[in-house]
Amino acid sequence: MAVEGCFSVVTPSYNMAGFLAETIESVLVNLEPGDEYYVIDGGSADGSAEIIGRYRTKLSGWLSEPDNGYAEALVKGFQRCSGEYFCWINSGDLLLKGALRQARQELNRTCSDLIFGDDIYIDEKSRVIFHSSGYTASLKDMMLYGGWAPLQDACFWRRALYERVGGIDPSLKFAADYDFFLKASIYGKCTHVPKTFSAFRRHEGQTSIRNVWGYEHERGMCRRRMIDKLGIDAFERMRMRIYYGFLVRWRHHILRRFHRAKVKEGSAVRDLAV
Repeated sequence: MAVEGCFSVVTPSYNMAGFLAETIESVLVNLEPGDEYYVIDGGSADGSAEIIGRYRTKLSGWLSEPDNGYAEALVKGFQRCSGEYFCWINSGDLLLKGALRQARQELNRTCSDLIFGDDIYIDEKSRVIFHSSGYTASLKDMMLYGGWAPLQDACFWRRALYERVGGIDPSLKFAADYDFFLKASIYGKCTHVPKTFSAFRRHEGQTSIRNVWGYEHERGMCRRRMIDKLGIDAFERMRMRIYYGFLVRWRHHILRRFHRAKVKEGSAVRDLAV
């Protein structure tokens, strides 16, 4: 039974011992009475299980066992959750202080099924690289036609939406996040909130960098599947892809440069809060 007003947070992890403790601590300082936090490790061989074990009395639950990737880990985690609101924070990434409190308030204020905000990029030493805006006027169209995705670590949604769209697809190895947010953008009310909720870490061996081809392939498959399901004709599909393709490129080359100035480059992420 869902707990009214409470957050359930999941962290999927695999061989991320160097950053895992910092991620866990960033979530724990955000938790309020009734909130839940689950860490799901994929059977790491780098000492991750020992690190998670040090926090076991503060976690709602955890496990470390082989899986088929981060999507399956997320499914395992969310199956254990009972809160009204959901989010996940990947191992290595961080929630800023006050993130869950602000997210809870904004979900209620906007009466949204999902809110998506801004984040900052950090390096391996937790120093700020630049600020990233998650704004778009239409999340659905940017995802469906532009292939763009919101900043996952700055997304928060209602349990009811997760269940409505069928949750995370564990058969996807690389683009399960894109698939979930695409479905959410079509079947739920999604609102951008101009607040910086989180920090996304860039590091060597990052899955999103190491498996670019796999991500692009799965993302394309998800887009085509949804476009066919919605019955969008070929002319409209081409017109929208041209427009939103341009918009995505504009964001990448222009908007990112503008937002670099919003957070001081090189500053320590521990000094930042929502």
